[in-house]
Amino acid sequence: MREKVEVALQDIRPALQADGGDVELVEVTADGIVKVRLKGACGGCPMAQLTLKQGIERRLKDSIPEVKSVESVPLWD
Repeated sequence: MREKVEVALQDIRPALQADGGDVELVEVTADGIVKVRLKGACGGCPMAQLTLKQGIERRLKDSIPEVKSVESVPLWD
């Protein structure tokens, strides 16, 4: 499933990069939790949680039914 998530993130990444941010895949757990790190402008943006849930999570769930949730991992983890 990790490979599917990587491919889906490649489709999402240009929109984040256009705003000065990016997303890094940290982990995909066996129970369908995708852990990502928002970077650049996305890391400190007040809308980061909305981007994570309504943008990244929704797109991943639409394309990969096994994804149950997307969680953000802080830069220092």
